[in-house]
Amino acid sequence: MAEPVPREVARDAHAKLNVFLRVLRRRRDGYHELESLVLPVSLADRITVRPATRIHVDVRGEPEMASAVPAGGLNLSLVAALALADGCDAARGAEITIEKRIPVAAGLGGGSADAAATLRVLNELWGCGLDAAELADVGGRVGSDVPALLAGGPVLIGGRGHRVRPAEVAQLWWVLLPLGFGIRSPDAYRWWDEDRAPTGPDPAAALASAAAGDADALGGLLSNDLEAPVVARHPQIAEAKSALLAAGALGAVMSGSGSSVAGLARDREHGEKLADAIEGSMVVVGPP
Repeated sequence: MAEPVPREVARDAHAKLNVFLRVLRRRRDGYHELESLVLPVSLADRITVRPATRIHVDVRGEPEMASAVPAGGLNLSLVAALALADGCDAARGAEITIEKRIPVAAGLGGGSADAAATLRVLNELWGCGLDAAELADVGGRVGSDVPALLAGGPVLIGGRGHRVRPAEVAQLWWVLLPLGFGIRSPDAYRWWDEDRAPTGPDPAAALASAAAGDADALGGLLSNDLEAPVVARHPQIAEAKSALLAAGALGAVMSGSGSSVAGLARDREHGEKLADAIEGSMVVVGPP
């Protein structure tokens, strides 16, 4: 007897922080060769998918946040669903609901997280039977950050983001400060090219400190090669970073292409104290 089709499947789509992000060079395909430690955190959108006659995406949440999510063919969850349907004989329609909590275009991987969760859910709902490597291959065609967020845990990425391997990271507490404006990733990388920005330090010490959960050591090792070019155009990011450090964060770094800044805390209590001092910030933990 065939397995019954689930009435709905729901998953959290976790935001990410880049503990370090190194830009090694521009590739011939126009992307950039990267090395980054990507850490999923507790802040998450909620993806719920139900069987339907067609593929459709509905975004809910605070009006200002929900309205900022790209519609139509620019919505990564829709792109992911269509990409999976192309390679899945069992594909059908789906009503995809995104409860939006991750700020949009903020360097936190929200759209890619939604796409990754959509792929996992539809693979189950449709019974496509793709394994992790096959899903990652589909995800890589949707967006460079999607394979990392499909992994479900901390990962070290390489290439343009398509090479992913698990990384050991102890639980760490962060204070996340979204700044209310978005930065397009292509712009951030173009500014890195224009400014001839350098590549950051060897990440061995940061990887060891993250694995050991040594927040005090890791605080001084946070780095992002995109930060200086982006700050040169958006000095508010430097101001946010300075505010976190002045409040007592062990270190602070811009996540991804910005504009969000993350401050590292010693523990949950320290994180809550920092968040109380910084208006608009929130405490998150990673891995969740």
